[in-house]
Amino acid sequence: MKKSLSLLIIFAFATISVVAQLSSTADTYDTEKGELTVHPVNHGTVAFTFDGKTIFVDPYGGADKFADFNAPDLILITDIHGDHLNSETITGLDTKNTIFVVPQAVADRLGDNLQDQIVVIGNEETTTQMGIPITGVAMYNLPDDESSRHKKGRGNGYVIDFGGTNVYLSGDTEDIPEMRNLENIDIAFVCMNLPYTMDIYQAASAVIEFSPTTMYPYHHRGQDIERFKEIMSVGNPEVNVILKDWYPSN
Repeated sequence: MKKSLSLLIIFAFATISVVAQLSSTADTYDTEKGELTVHPVNHGTVAFTFDGKTIFVDPYGGADKFADFNAPDLILITDIHGDHLNSETITGLDTKNTIFVVPQAVADRLGDNLQDQIVVIGNEETTTQMGIPITGVAMYNLPDDESSRHKKGRGNGYVIDFGGTNVYLSGDTEDIPEMRNLENIDIAFVCMNLPYTMDIYQAASAVIEFSPTTMYPYHHRGQDIERFKEIMSVGNPEVNVILKDWYPSN
């Protein structure tokens, strides 16, 4: 019923015009343990700084994109595809003291020199690293069959608890029940990238349902994110949708 209502809202009422002013500047949020800063980097890559630590999710696009950050304390990787597990970028980073939190399929492809630094978790499993709880969330295509580009159980989305502020990163997925059933998400990063994941209407339907406080469209090459924001402004105006420039020209 919730999904049907969300879709009805999307297709019947999303007529508001929005002009986005895109930037790649960082945003800062207060948590119970100090400030969390969110840094949009590139495509599906996000960096966080929190409590003196630097965290990268799916570092991609070359090590030069991370020149302004300290060496990463944590790297989370969602899937085996090259825009998530990017060996060239990882090799260029200073990772001698980095902990990698990854699904098993990614662990199997990381270099032998990193194996002692890897923590493997699966969907619905949790690990706490450097005082930061991290939970794996399913990410997959619908239908979940042999034709799926992302089969259930291979990759992880993540919920990261930064001092009581819950951040969800979808990874490559469609509007699956595991996303729709999320609760108490403060900040969400949700993909929308045909034909690999889902369109803006599926994404909006899911986000309307799990209703994060703040939401960033990411991993959205070729999709109309301004239209997505229009849809959300009608379907669930309580969600603060923030549009960033994930594809800078330089």
